[in-house]
Amino acid sequence: MRRFIIGLLFIISFCANAQQQFTVYFDTNIDVPQPNSISKIVNWTQQNPEAVVTAIEGYADYRGTDGYNQALSERRANAVLKLLKENGALLLDSIPVTAKGEVEGKRSLGKNRKAVIYYSDAKIRPDKSGETLKLSEFTQKVRKAKVGEVIIIPNLNFYNNSDIVLPASLPVLNELLQIMRDNPKMVIDIQGHICCQPVDENQVSLLRAVAVYKFLTRNGIAAQRLHYISYSSTKPIYPLPEKTEEERMANRRVEIKILKR
Repeated sequence: MRRFIIGLLFIISFCANAQQQFTVYFDTNIDVPQPNSISKIVNWTQQNPEAVVTAIEGYADYRGTDGYNQALSERRANAVLKLLKENGALLLDSIPVTAKGEVEGKRSLGKNRKAVIYYSDAKIRPDKSGETLKLSEFTQKVRKAKVGEVIIIPNLNFYNNSDIVLPASLPVLNELLQIMRDNPKMVIDIQGHICCQPVDENQVSLLRAVAVYKFLTRNGIAAQRLHYISYSSTKPIYPLPEKTEEERMANRRVEIKILKR
């Protein structure tokens, strides 16, 4: 599906300090990376033993049917996942492996036959005994929060005017998932907010709250432990109209409210 994404470059730059990526390439109609790309994966895992792979996306060029390209890009993403596992890379639980299908635009076909690997330094990583070595600020806040307290999900960003999470934001969703797993009695309310406009005509804030809800339920969190609601722009951190992009980013957010511990 074709989308024109407004403001994407700004969001990516905002997340860049937390998320990195590298790309490997494939030959035509092949779902195993090129030999030099396999070497790149092997070398990367050896040189980055502390990095955690957070997402993998597979792509294809425009030749072939949509269905064929979708299946091919899925096989490519899974082939990369297999290579990373075989070489001892650290992977998030329930790592998103996404088939993106064909690449839009007029870039060289060779550059379109690819898989993109997203990774970041681990803020939460269990040791061999299962003990947590270091907790992120978000996890610490949730652990200390009392019933009724509201906490912003940090660095959770979406494609413009949609409920599709940016790949760079997947680590914090996995972090929230782990928090819910570690606290099996916790019940939360997922609260969506928007910026800039008094009326949420496309219900974006609701859709984003639902997106977080669906992510958690898909990964095994019971629906009874989750509620969601849209506040649109009725609870801004900064008054409307916002004066800066930083204020707009602060207002368009998703929060969780602790309902039960």
